[in-house]
Amino acid sequence: MLVELAIGDAYGAGFEYAPAPFVAANNDVTTYRQHPRHTDIKPGQYTDDTQMTLAIAELLADGAQWTPRELADRFVAVFHRDPRAGYASGFHALLSEVHTGAELLSRLRPTSDKSGAAMRAAPIGLLPTTPDVLHHAELQAKITHNTPAGIASAQAAALAVHYCDRDLGPLTEVGTWISDVLDDDWSTPWSGKVGSQGRMSVQAALTAMSAGSLTAILHTSISYTGDVDTVATIALAAASRALPPDLPPSLVDGLENGPYGRDYLTALESRLLP
Repeated sequence: MLVELAIGDAYGAGFEYAPAPFVAANNDVTTYRQHPRHTDIKPGQYTDDTQMTLAIAELLADGAQWTPRELADRFVAVFHRDPRAGYASGFHALLSEVHTGAELLSRLRPTSDKSGAAMRAAPIGLLPTTPDVLHHAELQAKITHNTPAGIASAQAAALAVHYCDRDLGPLTEVGTWISDVLDDDWSTPWSGKVGSQGRMSVQAALTAMSAGSLTAILHTSISYTGDVDTVATIALAAASRALPPDLPPSLVDGLENGPYGRDYLTALESRLLP
């Protein structure tokens, strides 16, 4: 799951908010692409989507206390041990300035409805029960996205993983199941460009999950244009728990493999999964 998630993030990073003609011409799911503007992110490098997911996954794997302070400590720690581009400029500047979770919490204004809480929620879906997933997703979302839309999108992203991990039904029905759990419509198919709001990214990801294979899901996620790295991150994290691995070896082998790259992700996943 974590490797597939990072592949979606890294592949999508080459296309995030890129012009539609560039996406159409280069989204062939064979190799990582250099973004036409964001040259600080090299092909095969993942972004904040994966790095913040690592904070969540490591906390769960360690069995540490699930509190705002502990989560904030992890967000700060993963950033400072491996600073990278991809974060929103304001949040990147804040993380650069603080050195503890307490500092981060004291300076945050968690009023966003964007996708940050949803993009990092995937590991929470591995928890054993739906109430567990809802509680943990809400608590972590409130740190940065304490809005109804921010919380709901994080819960929906985590529930998508839970649905696939627990084999609760066909991928074509994941949005319907989430709608029943959250008492809100997550089943309407998405079309068009994906904006920055978390609900958009999750809705697009749930729609893409019906594409039939991981490779097809990745292609579909990117074809929307807009915030497509987050769409691919959410969609592949969930679908990888239900579908056989078929992502091209060029994407698997081309994913960054430094201290917190592909091998680290694989090892961390083995600690999360029975």
